[in-house]
Amino acid sequence: MRQYRHALMLFIMLCTLFLAACEGATSTTTSTATTTTTAPVATTLNVFAAASLKESFTAIATRYQQAHPKITIKLNFAGSQILEQQIASGAPADVFASADQTNMQKAVDAGLVGNSQVFVKNRLTVIIPAGNPGNINSLKDLSRKGVKIDIGAPAVPAGKYSLQVLAKMAQSSNYGKAYENAVKANFVSQETDVKAVVNKVQLGEVDAGFVYVTDVTAAVSNKIKMIDIPDNFNVIAQYPIAVTKSSAHSNEARAFVQYILSPEGQAVLQQHHFIIFNPYP
Repeated sequence: MRQYRHALMLFIMLCTLFLAACEGATSTTTSTATTTTTAPVATTLNVFAAASLKESFTAIATRYQQAHPKITIKLNFAGSQILEQQIASGAPADVFASADQTNMQKAVDAGLVGNSQVFVKNRLTVIIPAGNPGNINSLKDLSRKGVKIDIGAPAVPAGKYSLQVLAKMAQSSNYGKAYENAVKANFVSQETDVKAVVNKVQLGEVDAGFVYVTDVTAAVSNKIKMIDIPDNFNVIAQYPIAVTKSSAHSNEARAFVQYILSPEGQAVLQQHHFIIFNPYP
């Protein structure tokens, strides 16, 4: 009987030691798991942006990626109407930046994007080749017969805004409806995005074109000249931006949008001659 009690006590002691060891191991494992930090996962954001944002968004993406090494910004530039169609067809976009409210509203109505907000503005100008083969020295010369003019198609924001400029000029006694009709009669091409207009003008394929002020970049400034459109005839383009509802990286996409709205992002846009809401020196 005494041997049995001894054996039982020894068994109990062994069990106690075993349980204590298990508890210690569990505690160590829990503590280790608690202090382990998961490394950031590499993420690619697909940003669909209006063609007129090419230079500014390329610069913004470069800065953002330098500050966020785990984020890669993949940019897709085209006319806003084409981008909206691509997203509607299922293209993998995380952010949509349009050059007008119309195409953004289409995306909103179709349930493709979340809330949008205007992040920058732009205005139009007329450009001519540096050699000025059409001998255009003022806006009135655009109505002269035989002048070759290029604009964006009406569905393209820049093209739509160009027509609005001409409609305003038609209401002026200095130009009138006849002027508007004569200029429209000189349209020889209507492009799918504003950069195509810039390209044709700099190559001398046309005598003049309607584009954004921001399209007169350092890369083309020695190949074209600008003819200013007065404020009373000009149109201020509003650019909205939104995160798509199909984004697999919505948090990262929202962070990128916030960067564009930040002083740093706005400063880059200002450097590319956009009209920002809070000018920075």
